Amino acid sequence: MVAGGKLWEKMGFRTHEIMFRGANKLTLDVKGRLVMPTRYRERLQERCGGNLVVTVDKDQCLLIYPLPDWEDIERKLNKLPTLNPQVRRLQRLMIGHATDLELDSHGRLLLPANLREFAQMTRDAMLIGQGIRFELWDEARWNERRDEWLASTESTTDLPAELDTLSF
Repeated sequence: MVAGGKLWEKMGFRTHEIMFRGANKLTLDVKGRLVMPTRYRERLQERCGGNLVVTVDKDQCLLIYPLPDWEDIERKLNKLPTLNPQVRRLQRLMIGHATDLELDSHGRLLLPANLREFAQMTRDAMLIGQGIRFELWDEARWNERRDEWLASTESTTDLPAELDTLSF
């Protein structure tokens, strides 16, 4: 059964979805390392052997992907029409800042200084599970943005059509 699952994955079909969810308060050490929460480590080892990719996001946080999931996104980004200025900007940001990371034997990730600077990371951080990826935020910025989103008076009737049938 496992071999068959691997065959389906090679053909481009996911046989199981590795899901990351939850909000985790973390501390970066003086070298810029963070300890990946234990509950994610086994799934990351299974999915990508501890090989991850970190890149920037427009919200000034960092996105962390298991390597195979990042490679899927990178292929899609590279297939977009490069004559479109918005596409080029997105490619420059996401692919241009993409950096390979590896979980060390203690479950730590070393975040590059330039990406920590981009996200204005301090010692206190929040790791937010987002399905196939994580968002990494400076804790103060996360709390500020989360509170803005919760207080937002934007109408929920203006949701995209794809969300019309979604129930909570």
